[in-house]
Amino acid sequence: MSRINNPVSDQAGVLEDTTLLGPLDTVLSTIDARNIAIGVSGGADSAMLLIAAAQIVSQHKKTLHAVHVHHGLVDAADAWAAHTAALARQLGLAFHFLPVRVTGDSGKGTEAAARLARYTAFQNWAVNHNCHHMLLAHHRDDQAETILLRLLRGAGVQGMSGMAAHTQRGVLQLYRPWLDVDRSRILNAAVHYEAQTGWIPVQDPTNRDQKYTRAAVRTLLTPILNARWPQWQGNLLRHARVMAQSSLLLQDLGEMDLRHCELTEDGISFSLARWRQLPQHRQANVLRQWLQRHHIPMPTEARLNQWLRQLRQVHALGHDRNILLKHHGCHIVCQRGQVRLRWDDSV
Repeated sequence: MSRINNPVSDQAGVLEDTTLLGPLDTVLSTIDARNIAIGVSGGADSAMLLIAAAQIVSQHKKTLHAVHVHHGLVDAADAWAAHTAALARQLGLAFHFLPVRVTGDSGKGTEAAARLARYTAFQNWAVNHNCHHMLLAHHRDDQAETILLRLLRGAGVQGMSGMAAHTQRGVLQLYRPWLDVDRSRILNAAVHYEAQTGWIPVQDPTNRDQKYTRAAVRTLLTPILNARWPQWQGNLLRHARVMAQSSLLLQDLGEMDLRHCELTEDGISFSLARWRQLPQHRQANVLRQWLQRHHIPMPTEARLNQWLRQLRQVHALGHDRNILLKHHGCHIVCQRGQVRLRWDDSV
């Protein structure tokens, strides 16, 4: 690892690309909080986001925190953490080291398990440090890969809208200011920064390891798409914007139909009879919107269809005590004509 020759605070305007600084400046100006976290792995993308934010954060009178998750999946992970901590020190920022354990027996695969562990660590850190706003360095290339992967996995309308520029996980607000930025600009900034300071981003070999799904897309599919359809990323991103608009329409319709179904004030239950009055395709949308309200992951198409069949067949007043739909730690039951969510085992 290369050392940093000089702190960036001694070098005004180290990064000058307004394509990088502009969206970041906009996001920082909209966050009404003093403490801002940045998820930083030590790779070029997150490191440049940290450096760019450090360059302009004083204008917004905010305090930055560099938050690094240590997955422990490769031998170099300890060195990456130390290298990233050195960058944070040179920038004059607090560095937070979050070790996690990625279990291989979850059935989700290593990539998904690592992602879940990372976001869980971020959320726990946010609660413990009372810092509820975090910036992530996902960019245009990441977005295109995400949409392509979701398409191949058969995602629905909401999934095909891609990553959102602003989302919430628990108390943590997540921002992605660079979703419209080509990665080539970030890499150019990293080269420029290295020339001025000597700091080199870490290189994660798993990003090119084809045993990982995203890496396989990046190394096998992307070069072919770039050669045959140079505009494929832009086309996918336009598709994602249309899907995002469609998703909002479905949410609005779902909320309207939930009101029709006499959703209770706590959002836990609604009328089975009123739900049955809806066209069948809107019945499915109601269930999706109901689950989304409670941040419950969407069921597979097969499981949702099974639920629909059972709910359409149950006694109109919900007297069928055999209705018990289990999903992600909760139960969907029918009681006294109500479709109800329960999180306990006493069903």
